[in-house]
Amino acid sequence: MINKLKSARPINEETEELLNKTIEEEENELNELEEQDPHNDEIDNTVIDFPSDQLTLRTMVRGVYDLQKLRIMTGNRIVMQFKERLGQSAGVKESQLGDKEKKVLDSLRTHYKKITDGVVDRLPNLEKAKENGIISNYIELALLENYFSMEAREAKSFRQIEKALEDFELYTEFLRGVRGVGPAIAGVILSEMDIRKATYVSSLWAYTGLDVAPDGKGRSMRKEHMIEREYVDKNGEVKTKMSLTFKPHLKAKMIGVLAPSFLRSASPYANFYYNYKNRLDNHVEHKDKTKLHKHNMSLRYMIKRFYVDLYVNWRTVAGLPVHEEYSVAKLGIIHHKGD
Repeated sequence: MINKLKSARPINEETEELLNKTIEEEENELNELEEQDPHNDEIDNTVIDFPSDQLTLRTMVRGVYDLQKLRIMTGNRIVMQFKERLGQSAGVKESQLGDKEKKVLDSLRTHYKKITDGVVDRLPNLEKAKENGIISNYIELALLENYFSMEAREAKSFRQIEKALEDFELYTEFLRGVRGVGPAIAGVILSEMDIRKATYVSSLWAYTGLDVAPDGKGRSMRKEHMIEREYVDKNGEVKTKMSLTFKPHLKAKMIGVLAPSFLRSASPYANFYYNYKNRLDNHVEHKDKTKLHKHNMSLRYMIKRFYVDLYVNWRTVAGLPVHEEYSVAKLGIIHHKGD
């Protein structure tokens, strides 16, 4: 278990800034993709052969993230409504809640708790709500009630996912013990991947968009990295379209959520990031790459190294044969852990 190896260094300010840029990039790419083609995430257009327990978990996990997305959108709109009244500027992004937006909601939460103290399952009297000088009408009060209800429902749903994961051996025997992997991301892994189809770890890399495209560059959503894929339109006719080779939502969770968690928690897996980034910084071939480019390359490498352990542990508990990765079996490359 890699957690027995030494912890990584604490994250510094520069790496934190780079992480925030990466997270924003992943979110923007997903938002753009959803606007262009809401169904381009479905690279496997059938779930008939997907394990039933994982399929049930998928419904649960996706439902929670749908709720989370709605809660964030609602929160952003509330922030826009109340920001100026609380003495802050109005500009806010729709994609996520930043620290400033969270402070606004924290302030509103404090006011809301004061006016709802002792009130169960119903909105408080509007006159009492107006006393704080922030809430001015019933609509604003109802908006806050809806938001905090969604927040409570979301938190409860994530706790239910953690309970459901107890039925999965991969979670109890491996994922739960990995620093930086929480129940939410463990739920994503278990509900979106089919280890039976991953004969080699490279299959997991490709499924998540961590492989190398034919042009020698890291796989992306660029048109040159897409392939032609058949689909059935609403009239039942078979047509073709340019499609991704991987699941972008899964990649966004791995690069935009799990990778930052590894670094921020000083997980032993973060050592892969720092060691690889140091190699890039000191190699003449990469001297012209930007800090963000080398940062993103290092994040991908770190997640790929995690996937190696994920593959070995998952195939083992599933009673499936385990194969060494190509770079080790054929090229003799040794990937040092926790150096």
